Amino acid sequence: MAEHSRRAILAAPLLMAAAPAPSVFDFRLEALEGGPLALADFRGQALMVVNTASFCGYTPQYEGLQALHDRFAGRGFSVIGVPSNDFRQENTDAAKIREFCETVYGITFPMAGLTTLRGPRAHPLFAWLAARAGGPPRWNFHKYVVARDGLTVRAFPTSVAPANPMVVQAVEAALAPTALG
Repeated sequence: MAEHSRRAILAAPLLMAAAPAPSVFDFRLEALEGGPLALADFRGQALMVVNTASFCGYTPQYEGLQALHDRFAGRGFSVIGVPSNDFRQENTDAAKIREFCETVYGITFPMAGLTTLRGPRAHPLFAWLAARAGGPPRWNFHKYVVARDGLTVRAFPTSVAPANPMVVQAVEAALAPTALG
């Protein structure tokens, strides 16, 4: 066997052993209270990752997000709120964000710290979500529903409320053993 052919055969398994494509579970955010919010802790669950803001006309969607979280949590679903000041409608103090979310809306789902969503400084999670589901958030309360496989993503714009039947149907599909349709 020629040396060149032998090297090609020996190298082939190395090419096939390349790292798998990242899933949502490979990302980590900073928790609102500080410390890591590792999405690996949610492996096998369906998620809704939503950028939030305290001083936005869509802020009342927190109520619907909490209701969705409560409705499906027992089946392996979690909403993850990601406060952002990309649209200049969020407090920059984590304690004030937490206080607002708890006292006004009774939020119990996990919340990340203040995160950049768009542009060259976008958090890698949001760059990944944008690439998989039609682009970055255009405004606060943009929702990404991620299936249990951690790879299948469907996006809903701000104007689509959490209780919208399309969102509920997407969550149901994300909870199914197969990916979103």
